[in-house]
Amino acid sequence: MSEHFDAGWLSLREPADHAARSTALADALDAWARQVRATPQTPLRVFDLGAGRGSGLRWLAPRLPEPQHWTLVDHDAELLEAACRGAGGEYVRERRVEDFAAGPPPLPDPPPGEPLVVTGSALLDLVSADWLDRLVAACAERGAAVLFALSYDGRIEASPADHGDAALRAAVNRHQLTDKGFGPALGPRAGEYLARRLEDHGYAVEMADAVWDLDASRAGLASALMDGWVAAASAIEPGRAAAFREWGERRRAHIDRGEGRLRVGHRDVLGLPQKFSVEVNRPTRRSVAS
Repeated sequence: MSEHFDAGWLSLREPADHAARSTALADALDAWARQVRATPQTPLRVFDLGAGRGSGLRWLAPRLPEPQHWTLVDHDAELLEAACRGAGGEYVRERRVEDFAAGPPPLPDPPPGEPLVVTGSALLDLVSADWLDRLVAACAERGAAVLFALSYDGRIEASPADHGDAALRAAVNRHQLTDKGFGPALGPRAGEYLARRLEDHGYAVEMADAVWDLDASRAGLASALMDGWVAAASAIEPGRAAAFREWGERRRAHIDRGEGRLRVGHRDVLGLPQKFSVEVNRPTRRSVAS
């Protein structure tokens, strides 16, 4: 896996991630888990792909029924160690260091009556269609519920308007489609692609917006994000690198003065095995508010 995220970046983005995620989808997953487990004492198995420092664990575990047995999977052993030391670590029963480049890690086969949830965040926009096809097929084979959060969807909205916004956004979104170590990345198409593939396997699917809303109160995240965008856009269009750097400087100045705002679009996607669906009783998709 060639894409690497350091602990500092993951810590910086966690508050924005938690604020953006859809509680409505978590509520639906909670209802499903309570419905299908054999008894109230039956553990819910949660398989967290790309778990990193445990941000998804910290957000999702309090919203699901106990007992819970989590397996954290990531390519970085140090990040997994940090996740187990942090809040929510008491739910972790296993951690696995895996390189996702060869394909999705093997999923567990829980005993009958123990529901399985396969989850992750900020992962699917990095992977290829083939990678995701194999993951969805494995989930369907096991009757697992699926909740993937914070897949970037191509929306970058900035205020006040700047003449460089459209070019920067277009270049960033082209970069999102390049190989991140898994083959050609789905990039902004990831959320919709996941929803279609789940429907193909008979899942009831719900989607929700998950938008980062960044102003001066999150200036550190906004600055780091813009640095990343400028680098990505410059890699795609080297001849415009100076213009992209100037765009970043203007945007940072707006944020620092308390005059600017960035909104970054993501999608959360929930798939429930059709025979166990809670609110959706036919294999058609609907979007819900966060």
